[in-house]
Amino acid sequence: MTPGDNGPSTPEDDDPFGYLYADGQARGAQPPSGGYGYPNSVSRVRAVGERQYGQQQAAPYGQSSVPTQGAYGQPNAYYQAPETLPGGAPPGSRPAPPVPARRGPNTKGLLIGAIAVVAAVVIGIGAAMISGDSGDKTGNDANANPAQSQAVSPTPSSSASAAPGELPKADAQALQLAGGATKASDVTGAKAAGGVYVGGLNTVGSSVTWTINDLPEAGPYTLFMQYSVAGENQSMTVTVNGKEFGSKVNFKNYRSAADGDFANGWTHSFVWPTLQKGSNTISISCQAGDKCNVLLDQVYLKKGQVTG
Repeated sequence: MTPGDNGPSTPEDDDPFGYLYADGQARGAQPPSGGYGYPNSVSRVRAVGERQYGQQQAAPYGQSSVPTQGAYGQPNAYYQAPETLPGGAPPGSRPAPPVPARRGPNTKGLLIGAIAVVAAVVIGIGAAMISGDSGDKTGNDANANPAQSQAVSPTPSSSASAAPGELPKADAQALQLAGGATKASDVTGAKAAGGVYVGGLNTVGSSVTWTINDLPEAGPYTLFMQYSVAGENQSMTVTVNGKEFGSKVNFKNYRSAADGDFANGWTHSFVWPTLQKGSNTISISCQAGDKCNVLLDQVYLKKGQVTG
């Protein structure tokens, strides 16, 4: 080829980059409409509006592909939210649904259940203890405290203690006997438990002794004696804490019972001893010169010097 203008060239001889030079532009060279102007380049033609999200659209030749920034405080005209694009936001860009809050264990229900179990155990233990105690008490009471209708021990208790707020009292069963004194229940009318009384006191040296424990305070008291006399009046000796009382105790026949009719002669008499706090011992005995044909069934105390 010689220098100079050989005229229009055929398309295959045309310089693909001629549109970049002045002489090429003078001959009417145009930039390629598809591809990049290289031989065998692939034209990627697509319809308007088919721009895919996430890819940058190529700008026309000679123009910047970077979108211009809008004025301060104004929205960018080139920005579009994914949900405004055709087809909506891409599948991978959707926010994950909120995870439901995981509920913790039902602590209130567990606590109520635990309390119920503990209460059931406590009730069961208490019931077992109560039933066990009841059985023991029943056995002990039968052996230690015979009923009033049962026979008592040949050697009765020699002491008596008052219940709270009460002064001591003793039946014939709780008195110590000496000499010819004996217990009997042939004569009716005795107030002691089982109708038991003390007889056989009309022998010198016979006596009944009452030991009092836990007397609340010292001072003057009245000693009452429940007895029966038939016929002639009687009198016996009283000893308090080892000392003979100043006068005999009078067992008068206040009921005017006929001689030998002791069932109709039950009444009471009294003396006014001074006692000490705590333990005291009182004896009623038949001494020389006494008249002792008396049946005795009860002795008891009252505070102060009273007559009934």
